[in-house]
Amino acid sequence: MDVRIGVTYTPKEIEVELSDDTDRDQLIATIEEAVSAEAKVLWLTDRRGRRVGVPSSKVAYIEIGADTGDRRVGFSAL
Repeated sequence: MDVRIGVTYTPKEIEVELSDDTDRDQLIATIEEAVSAEAKVLWLTDRRGRRVGVPSSKVAYIEIGADTGDRRVGFSAL
């Protein structure tokens, strides 16, 4: 599952790839709890075990998408 976090005053997004067994509803509850208070930090752990923290006061938006596994990049010659 992929999560994109937009940070205020920054054109870049933070992309975190979570494990496939992540509970979507629990993730949403965790995000809502973190952004409901100004002094909190949203912590997410990616597939490799790295922890990413974003201060809730800096979160502009969060996009949660399912990992489809169809990420193909390549070139074709006809």
